[in-house]
Parts: sequence; C-alpha cells; structure tokens
Amino acid sequence: MIGQRTRGLQSTLLLCQLLLVPVILLISGLMTFTSVARIEASLVSHYPIYALAVMGGLVIESMSRDRARVRMNLWQHSFLDQHRVTARQCAYAIGVLLIYLAGTKDQTISRWFLAIFGVSLYGGLLCSNYWLPGILARRIFDGKWVERTLLVGKAEHAGRIRSWLRGKEAYGLRTIGILRTDAPGGTECAGLPCLGSVADLEEVIRREGITQVIVLELPQEREQHREVVRVLEKVGVRLLILSNLEELLEHPVVHIEDEGMRFITLRAEPLENPLNRFAKRALDLAVALPVVLFILPPLILVIWIVQRFQSPGPIFFLQKRAGIQNREFRIIKFRTMNQNNPDEARQAVQGDARVFRFGRWMRRLSIDELPQFINVLKGDMSVTGPRPHMIEHNAQFAQQMANYHIRTFVKPGITGLAQVRGFRGEARSEEEIAKRLESDICYLENWRLALDLSIIARTAWQLLSPPKTAY
Repeated sequence: MIGQRTRGLQSTLLLCQLLLVPVILLISGLMTFTSVARIEASLVSHYPIYALAVMGGLVIESMSRDRARVRMNLWQHSFLDQHRVTARQCAYAIGVLLIYLAGTKDQTISRWFLAIFGVSLYGGLLCSNYWLPGILARRIFDGKWVERTLLVGKAEHAGRIRSWLRGKEAYGLRTIGILRTDAPGGTECAGLPCLGSVADLEEVIRREGITQVIVLELPQEREQHREVVRVLEKVGVRLLILSNLEELLEHPVVHIEDEGMRFITLRAEPLENPLNRFAKRALDLAVALPVVLFILPPLILVIWIVQRFQSPGPIFFLQKRAGIQNREFRIIKFRTMNQNNPDEARQAVQGDARVFRFGRWMRRLSIDELPQFINVLKGDMSVTGPRPHMIEHNAQFAQQMANYHIRTFVKPGITGLAQVRGFRGEARSEEEIAKRLESDICYLENWRLALDLSIIARTAWQLLSPPKTAY
C-alpha cells in the first residue's frame, strides 16, 4: 500500500510538473520579447514542439531515476537534496531540447529565450519539488484515504519503525497503537498506546476501526502468525510484515525477482549486468590503449637506461597476484627493487633499503604501475577496482577479515576507491585493512561509470600531488 501511494504521489507530482512546462515556456517568452528580443511568428509556432521536447526530457529522467540510484524523498525539506533532483531534471529537459534543436537544425530559437527559460525552469521545478508534495498529499490522502494502522510485535521493533511511521502520516497512515508480543501490559510503548496482546486482535480491530495491521517481524511462531492472518482475512484488514531479516543475518540484504522466483541476497552487484560490464571494458580499453601504444615505449627506454646505472637487471617485475574470484595472474610492473631480493613477499615500507634511488621516485609517482595497463588489455585487470594483493597477503588478510574475499567479485584495478581515499602503501594495522576492504566493497555494491571516471580523475590529481602514503 505504502509503495503504491509513494509511486502514485511521485507520478502525480511529475504530471503537475509536465503541466507546468508550457506555463514556464509562455512566461519565459513574454519576459524575452518584452525586454531583450523581438517576437517572431515562426518562433511562436515552434513553442509546442519545444514544450514536448522538455516534457519528454522530464519523463526520461523520471524513468531512469531508480536505475541511477537517485532517491527523491518527497518530504525532505533540504535545499541541497531538492537541488540535486531539480538540477538532474533540468539537465535532462534542456538536453533533450538541445538534441532536438541540433537534429532539426532549428535556428529560430532565441538564445536569450533559452537562457531565461532554463533559469525559470529550474526555479519552477525546485519550488514544485519543495512545496507541492505536501499540498498534493493533503488533497489526496485526507478523509476516506486515511489508513488506521495497528502494530503487532515487540517494543524494540516498534521503536525502530516509529520515525518511519511519523514520516508516512502525510500519506494517510495513522498509527493507532500496538499489540505487544513480548511483554503485554502498560499503557504506552515507543510513544504509542499499548492496546493489549495478540489475543485481543479481532476485538481491537473492530473497536478502533483498524484498516491495516503491520506485523513487526518475520514469522517465528508459525501458529501465532497463522492466526493473525486468519483474523485479518476474516475482518478484511490489510496486512504488512516488516522484514527483520537484516537483524537476523546481521547484514544488509537485497531483494531480487527473476521470472517469478524471489530471492534475497546480501548485496547489489551492478557489474553482473552485461551492459555495465561492456561499458567498463570499453572505458578500460579507451584508457589502456593510448598508454600502452604511446607512453610505455619511450618510458621503457628511459627506465632501462637508468636501471643499467643504478640497479642492473630485468626492466620488468612479474609477480603472482590474486585476481577476480581469486584466480592467479602475473602482474607486470617496472622493477623498483634491487635484483635478488630475498623477501619479495614483504610489503615495502618508507625508506625501504631494497628500493634503489630511481625506484623510490617511480614508486612515489606510481610510474612503476604503468605496465599494468598491459594486464588491463589482457583482461586480467581493470583500470579501476580493488588492488590485487600477493597470494600470501590475501591469505593473511582473510584470516583477519571474515568477508575479505568479497572484494574478488570484480576484477582488480590499477587504482581504486580505497586508493583515492588515501588508503595506499603499507597496511600497518587491522583497522587500515578494514578501511580498505570497506572501500572495495562499497565500490562493488555501488559501481557506475561515473564512479570509475571520478576515481580516474582523482588518481590523476594524486599523480601531480602524491599523498604521504605513496612510497
């Protein structure tokens, strides 16, 4: 019920905003032609098409909002939050209009008009996002649309849902009280009247005019919940069950549905979508190919010459690392340590005697990592992702962190979210490992192309201004 009401109110808000577009278009035209430009009949005749293009952009933005993980809280009276959604709406609306103008080679539109319309559209949408939901909700959900709601469950669960219930009052949800299943008694529980126990369910429903019951936890006592369902079906009252699965598993969960089968998993994985994988691979190739073709060849020559003077030996350093799903591969790096190093598994530390002079400079500027773009072309790595660790370190970290291997669900990267957040270099403590792991899992669960681009840009900045942990 709540989900349908939320979607319905959002759709109604969108409809009002679509109707607002022609009004804003007309006002912008009047402002333009009475101040800075001369009215032309040919321009006026195009106005309906301009309005349809802008309205189409708003519809496309609304349809793509969930997939872009943009959540619009209709009751969040925060200018910043409403600005983000409004700016996104304007970008789509003006973007579609500009595409239409470019595609039809329309040269009749006034630049002054376009500028005034853009500003007016932003102002109109921001005001509608800020004030209109409350006005619509009061008009739609008052009166016969009010749901008198009764809670059934434990006091601790009632306290957890109380703030949510207050937020949903605007949707017509009125909480009447609670029937406790843990310790019935008293007159109040979590700020709500305590109306008895589950045995009093049918009596309370009839006495209080209840139209909806929310059970505050998943069924544990089968017979008790079966009786609750029987009573609600008998008296014709809607049932909602609050999932406390995250509490039971002590982990956030994600609900998915496929061909009628419903599943619960522990995390969302955007890179399981083939289109997302294709986009990420295309970005990898677009970045790696120029580096391998144009930057690596002259760099190899320079580094080979310097190595001949400071630390003769192979120019490259190959080492086994753990890749996606812990599959082993050989990572390629410029050698920065002296040859015949007896302890390759030991992490480099600041001032490490094993690193020759020019090698320290290469590590400081991350130049030693550039050959890994060859690994990217081979498909062993990505430009962005969790950093691949040595096999020995993987086993060590996995003993310290029970969920450590979750990071291997995606390809390892040359750079990653953990690195641009400052977690690079030697991992000195379990807390540092935990922070890196938290960033890696955050990347896995929230991947989008914009995140990869952001990581690449921030990494480029760190090359110009290396952090203190780069050594």
